[in-house]
Amino acid sequence: MMYRKPVESSVVASVGYDRGRRVLEVELVGGAVYQYLDVPPKDYLAFLAAGSQGRFFNQRIKPNFEFRQV
Repeated sequence: MMYRKPVESSVVASVGYDRGRRVLEVELVGGAVYQYLDVPPKDYLAFLAAGSQGRFFNQRIKPNFEFRQV
């Protein structure tokens, strides 16, 4: 399991990132956890800095990266 930081969002509960593997892990408010593959560090940092993590996730992460539920 990857360490995740809690975020303030109505959609996303927490996010984590493994820089070596370029894996972004996202826990949704409902409890589901997904790993998004080959995510560049700049996208992880932009996700954390976004004014709305939920909007960023839905517009920039979900449609652009392969994922698996864990």
